[in-house]
Amino acid sequence: MASPRVMTVDILTLFPGYFSSPMGEGILGRGVEDGRVRIRIFNLRDFAEDRHRTVDDRPFGGGAGMVLKPEPVCRALTWLKGLPGPSPRVILLTPQGAPLKQSRVKELALCHRIILICGRYEGIDERIADFFCDEQISIGDYVLSGGEPAALVFLDALIRLIPEVMGCADSGKEESFEEGLLEYPQYTRPRNFKGHGVPEILFSGDHEKIRVWRRRQALSKTIKRRPDLIEEERLSPENRKILMKLPKKD
Repeated sequence: MASPRVMTVDILTLFPGYFSSPMGEGILGRGVEDGRVRIRIFNLRDFAEDRHRTVDDRPFGGGAGMVLKPEPVCRALTWLKGLPGPSPRVILLTPQGAPLKQSRVKELALCHRIILICGRYEGIDERIADFFCDEQISIGDYVLSGGEPAALVFLDALIRLIPEVMGCADSGKEESFEEGLLEYPQYTRPRNFKGHGVPEILFSGDHEKIRVWRRRQALSKTIKRRPDLIEEERLSPENRKILMKLPKKD
């Protein structure tokens, strides 16, 4: 019997300690502990060649802040690519990147090895992005202090798609964005909380009716909160039929 595939994720960062706690908790910790994913953290300063371990410099043309120099990053990538194992896909985490979508996460989950570059300061020398990275990814239209939080978001989304990492196989299939929709409402005990009840259909025992209700709720919630996610040409015939029956907005 073939041994299970192990994904390797190498992270280039100026703050290796940032990942210490998250790596031992939740889905990240489970993936590492189960041996399904190997995460290696590398300090970008270790690839600087001067005695001050300099990794940044002033931007050409003037301007505020500092820019990550290309030499240490290139040196690190060359060294990492020379390590034994499959050829890695190099991803730069940057607000200038393509928005991270669930569909792209599913594609990247098939990779055997990924290198994540965490930017800092005013950004990274554009030549690294243009000539040494396979793609650039953004986790949203807001400003972060660096690429480290984005790396953790990316890792969480990625690792949960690796087989046997999630506790329930169906859990990932029913979550938000799996079908381009937000997830349906969830309820648990108590049945009545401060005068607020739970939809009676969830106690009916009719699994088909519950499934249809959940689908209707997912479509309704998506239209109200994230109408940009609705692409009618990608809707299943069932979803399209339910959508036609939903109340129209004024």
